[in-house]
Amino acid sequence: MNKLQYVLAVCAFVVFCVLWITYETPFIQAFDEVAFNTLYGNSFIAIFHYLGETKFIFAIMILVLILLWIRKQDYRLMVFVLLSIGVGYGLYQFLKRIIERPRPEIVDQFSTFSFPSGHAFHGLVYLLTISYLITLHINSKKISLIVWISAIILAVLIGFSRITEGRHFASDIVAGWLLGYSWFILCVWWLNREHRNLSEQTNKQTKRLKSTRT
Repeated sequence: MNKLQYVLAVCAFVVFCVLWITYETPFIQAFDEVAFNTLYGNSFIAIFHYLGETKFIFAIMILVLILLWIRKQDYRLMVFVLLSIGVGYGLYQFLKRIIERPRPEIVDQFSTFSFPSGHAFHGLVYLLTISYLITLHINSKKISLIVWISAIILAVLIGFSRITEGRHFASDIVAGWLLGYSWFILCVWWLNREHRNLSEQTNKQTKRLKSTRT
């Protein structure tokens, strides 16, 4: 991850905060209405909401953790996955209860709160996390690009699916993506810092061994 991505993550969080403050303004409400009228009832896009279901995402997380434990035994990567996907779930659930935005008014609507969208947040975070883990072990830039693009397309479709079903406003979806990206980059920053610390410790130990031998 380069510095630009960290800057973008900060900007994304700022925009999320702006949406939080302004989602009741006429401009955002008009945006929500246009998105609803455009996407509502699209049966193809609606299918993708299954990929953003909490049970499915946690099942994928457990599978990834098992694979990391068996094949890599890299506990920092395992903590990274737990932070991004597991703690991320708690983050957006906490914010929903703080913000308390009602969902769109449709028949048989859920009683839980709407902002930010959990499908948008969690869907983006777990797809980016998996893509990051995959590309750590791929040397081909072309394949890495395909992996990242595929993850983004799926995350967009998962988010849109909540509009097609009338479960969320479009601003909820955008907020979920913005917060999800910020959270993912924060977790990557933590992982990179841990790996740097480990590398520094290893170098110090190597120098000490060399000095004792001489």
